Amino acid sequence: MLRTLSVQDFVIVDSVELDFDSGFSALTGETGAGKSILIDALALVLGGRADAGMIREGAEKADIRAEFNTVDGVADWLKANEIDCEDESVLVRRTIDRSGRSRGFVNGVPVTASQMRDLAAMLVDIHGQHAHQLLLRQDEQRKLLDRHAGLETDVAELALRFSAWQALRKQIDEAKADSAKWLAEKEQLEWQIGELEKIAPKSGEWEQVNSDYDRLSHAASLIEGSGEALSELSESDMPVLSRLNAVRQRLSRLAEIDVKLSPVVELLESAGIQLQEAAYSLRDYLSRTDLDPEQLQSVEKRLEMLHSAARQFRVRPEQLSEELENRRQLLARCVQASDLGALEEQERHAKERYCALAEEVSAKRRQAADDLGRAVTAVMDDLHMSGGRFAVDIRRCPAHAYGTDQVEFMVAGHAGTGLRPLARVASGGELARIALAISVIASRATATPTLIFDEVDSGVGGAVAEVVGRLLKRLGQEHQVLCVTHLPQVASQAHQHFQVSKVAAAHVSHPVSRIVLLDDAGRVDEIARMLGGVEMTDATLNHAREMLRHD
Repeated sequence: MLRTLSVQDFVIVDSVELDFDSGFSALTGETGAGKSILIDALALVLGGRADAGMIREGAEKADIRAEFNTVDGVADWLKANEIDCEDESVLVRRTIDRSGRSRGFVNGVPVTASQMRDLAAMLVDIHGQHAHQLLLRQDEQRKLLDRHAGLETDVAELALRFSAWQALRKQIDEAKADSAKWLAEKEQLEWQIGELEKIAPKSGEWEQVNSDYDRLSHAASLIEGSGEALSELSESDMPVLSRLNAVRQRLSRLAEIDVKLSPVVELLESAGIQLQEAAYSLRDYLSRTDLDPEQLQSVEKRLEMLHSAARQFRVRPEQLSEELENRRQLLARCVQASDLGALEEQERHAKERYCALAEEVSAKRRQAADDLGRAVTAVMDDLHMSGGRFAVDIRRCPAHAYGTDQVEFMVAGHAGTGLRPLARVASGGELARIALAISVIASRATATPTLIFDEVDSGVGGAVAEVVGRLLKRLGQEHQVLCVTHLPQVASQAHQHFQVSKVAAAHVSHPVSRIVLLDDAGRVDEIARMLGGVEMTDATLNHAREMLRHD
């Protein structure tokens, strides 16, 4: 659940730090005081869209932080994203500067807005002021039903299978339309591969052939130079080794007189050993090296062949082996693309996989639709829509990314009327009550610990408003519930009550929002204000006390 929320320099909020508890919390205040701004701040810190216009006038940066208790799945998400989780809480932070640049952090580690939204889905579910308007769209109705049924993972997999199926269908259509092109390309690739296979270039061959050519073309110089070096070392009239040995012997006798010459003698001994090893290596090299015009001619021929092929295929000689493999792969794809039988078999298999999952999803949707219909109908009765009925109509439709179902919410506002699409409900108040009923029922099914309702009770009042408050309080027994409301009947049911007000501050030129947690006396005054306006009479104060004495 949400434990703390800290907001700095956001819209008209200069500095606010709030501690939240479990259960149902209400946020109230006069219009324009900034009630919904707190919800906007929370949405921002959870990955919402950011821009420089959200920074309070006169400030350089907005900074929002929210601390949550961890729930199932969060620890795994943190581990997968290489973020430490040392205790049972997670701290999410978002900043925006004057250039519009925003930065996000989770437990101090920089994250993207997309990562923040992934994390938010496990922590908070926000029902905005216009939730009832979104519910008029069939795609939103389908999404809500899928969430109620716990089908998000299945539907995501269904979309992947649909995409794979459609890609194969497109490939088949292209293959049929371009059969002549595929055939010509296949023949050209076969000829090119045949030419390259005659040469049979190997990886690293170009470097090796060049090295062999350099060696063979300079064989005479190599033999002559190596022979002269060997003669100077050990086979001439005065070889280096003999002269070095004589010097070493003279110094050895002198070292017997002065031991300071001993290191020099040791160095000369080491040099003699190294020179002797060099002489042995030269003899071995000369014994294995001779002039070979035929091998040189063969290497020259191979070089020319590789050069010619490289010019023909417009690549560097060292890339011929890679080019042969690339063209083999192109040919394989070309053969596959032109093989309609194989493509059609793959397409059939992909369609079967899609249809099998689509049937499973459809069956689960229908079961969930029955459950949702009964539950919402029961809440509608509580909301003074006695005799009304809610149902989810599921009809077959052509296959698409989300299955083969068309989902539409149907409503009968009161007894004696038939079901009709939710989008055709005429009364705004009726629509608001139905939307609230759906939101409450859908929220009961969610595993998300914190639910936020931003003035979703607009359009209702009187006894219905009291029922709404009881519903949210009951929901607060299963989830943490935060509700921005203008209804005293709703606010009076809350376990915690925050008052939002706009006040003048000495350090800024514009009014700023202030949020305080009300005590019992403060709650009486705020409920009375919501009931009777600015001037509170004894009657409104007594009424407020009565409302707060509910069970």
